[in-house]
Amino acid sequence: MKLAFFIDPLETFDIKKDSSYAMMREAAKRGHSIHVFHQEDMILKHGVVFASCTEIFLTGKTPSWYERGQSGMSDLCEYDVVMMRKDPPFDMEYYYATQLLELAERQGAQVVNRPGSLRNWNEKLAIAKFPEFTPPTLVARREEAIRDFLEIHGDIIVKPLDGMGGSGVFRMKQNDPNIGVIIETTTLYGKKTVMAQRFVPEIEAGDKRILVVGGIPAPYCLARIPKQGETRGNLASGGRGVAKPLSERDLEIAKAIGPFLEAEGILLAGLDVIGEYLTEINVTSPTCMQEIHDQTGCDVAKMMVDLLESRCA
Repeated sequence: MKLAFFIDPLETFDIKKDSSYAMMREAAKRGHSIHVFHQEDMILKHGVVFASCTEIFLTGKTPSWYERGQSGMSDLCEYDVVMMRKDPPFDMEYYYATQLLELAERQGAQVVNRPGSLRNWNEKLAIAKFPEFTPPTLVARREEAIRDFLEIHGDIIVKPLDGMGGSGVFRMKQNDPNIGVIIETTTLYGKKTVMAQRFVPEIEAGDKRILVVGGIPAPYCLARIPKQGETRGNLASGGRGVAKPLSERDLEIAKAIGPFLEAEGILLAGLDVIGEYLTEINVTSPTCMQEIHDQTGCDVAKMMVDLLESRCA
């Protein structure tokens, strides 16, 4: 296969943890060619979507983990698969990128995950499709609505709809002296919509990342356990990752949601589960492949490349 990865700058990669790198490594091991491009490399010309792509060769060494090959402007339909792995923020430039990729898809390119679904499946709001699995949840920007929700539940989490890595997440209790300023900060004085959820104390055992490939959950998840004094388990916020087999509840959630994801062209997703509850559905650039593999031998990157090969056969 000839694979094009739409990714963040290569110099930002931590190849010991990066899931895009894990998939590149698995694909290269099988003899597939790896090409990369970035947001600024895409153009629409005469109705056709092109990108300035560079072939790379993996060395497996740090810090120089890759060598650059030839670069050139290519029609995205020339690739067997275009892997959309650009990290949030989901800003207007990201939105424009999904529109260009969707146009390329209509012209014959196979884009994973499907660009239209990346727009439609906001990683926070998507859980509203599955209320039977979620904790009590509010989406609002009015201060009184958030205060009422806090009064009912007593202990809540408030987070932005466009964040990642635990950024902008606050925990509030009824006796918190900073309730007003937290609501003002997160909603920008009522101008920005946020999500509030009842606090789930099982976060102490970890915020579980369940990877779903082609609608099928990997058998192990990564429980991201908060560091002392934190309520966020995200690895970017200092959480510690511990791989665990999926529980019966984890499997129930993943098996129920997996077919919906697969039908929408979301071939790789990361479900976030705390205790018994689904809290997010990550579709832009789900991670944790390498941590799971290092601790259990379960190779989710292999599962993903197997899937891509079967789709291209």
